[in-house]
Amino acid sequence: MHERAYQLFEAQQTERGIDVQQVKEKIKALAIETPSWGYGDSGTRFKVFKKVGVPRDPFEKISDAAVVHRLTGACPSVAIHIPWDKVDDYDKLSKHAKELGVRIGGVNPNVFQEEEYMLGSITNADPVIRRKATNHLLECVDIAKAVNSDIVSLWIADGTNYPGQGDIRKRKHWLHESFAEVYQALPDDMRMLIEYKFFEPGFYHTDLADWGMAYNVANQLGPKAQVLVDTGHHPQGTNVEHIVAYLLDEQKLGGFHFNSRKYADDDLIVGTSNPYELFLIFYQIIDALQDADAGVRQTAENIAYMIDQSHAIEPKIPAMIRSILNVQTQYAKALLIDLNKVRKAQEAQDVLAAEQAVREAFEFDVNPLLQTIREEMGLPLNPMQAYLDSSYPEQILERGIGGASW
Repeated sequence: MHERAYQLFEAQQTERGIDVQQVKEKIKALAIETPSWGYGDSGTRFKVFKKVGVPRDPFEKISDAAVVHRLTGACPSVAIHIPWDKVDDYDKLSKHAKELGVRIGGVNPNVFQEEEYMLGSITNADPVIRRKATNHLLECVDIAKAVNSDIVSLWIADGTNYPGQGDIRKRKHWLHESFAEVYQALPDDMRMLIEYKFFEPGFYHTDLADWGMAYNVANQLGPKAQVLVDTGHHPQGTNVEHIVAYLLDEQKLGGFHFNSRKYADDDLIVGTSNPYELFLIFYQIIDALQDADAGVRQTAENIAYMIDQSHAIEPKIPAMIRSILNVQTQYAKALLIDLNKVRKAQEAQDVLAAEQAVREAFEFDVNPLLQTIREEMGLPLNPMQAYLDSSYPEQILERGIGGASW
């Protein structure tokens, strides 16, 4: 059935002037990193709902991630979070991943769950606590070296809840001092991706509250520092694709944490709330890949695509598969935008024609295309159904309840 649907799709796109073979190759090359913590127990600020079969250690998390990669062909790396994924032997963990057909990806420090960090970590007024937090960031650089990762992703939860609680300018300087020390410890081939969040857990002010602050820090540090955009970390109504375009042009967009949100940092399955936003983000990236500036093109080529989700009520592995499929769908749709048509409409200042040239790509059904790609890659046409029909969901029940919680 999908063969005939694909033939019709291919003919339609060829008539539009779209190189379908090139589109297929780009989709096959798309790599999306999944997070180890997305396979473990997680929840809301009120409750963690423990599930049967979730991983009990980093090795089992990687095993689950490898299943997602085998079914989708799109997730060759797994991000780890320290100390949640701390082990005595990182070489053993790397070998375990390699044996399963994946590798360790970005390393994410955790400076928000220790008792001492209640009033801040690297921006704490106590220099002893700042030292402890910075040492942990440096530890994660060493772990990244040990697992052959080239990315350390930094999200700092520091902030205040009340006016006068902290000296905002001093905290800014302490943050810069800590990041500068970590930056100096990076090897030449490693990047520091700086994440931001406009509120929570600091409800009065957050030390890294928006992309502009993260961009400023990255600029001051140097070329190995870039901005990481979490799609849920913005005020309501924020034009995320505008931020993406700006950072691309400044050659400071380093990566994404993809998730979906309705109100705040909901960390829901990617594309479930506003798939058009994801489509428009990819539009900006694909457009940048054709930019005349080689630096902009290189920035777009080196974006680290990562998932960041909190599966509080849904089963972990199927939720991850759903996110990957949703990302592939919106990426495929964005690749169908006739950029020449858009530019001609822009030059003619034809507002409706320009908007139509973008939107018409979003309205295509790309399932025949994606199924054909999976068939060519030797993957199941329906990765979700393939997982549900496999023995793995029943096999992991032997783990019982007791997965590592946030």
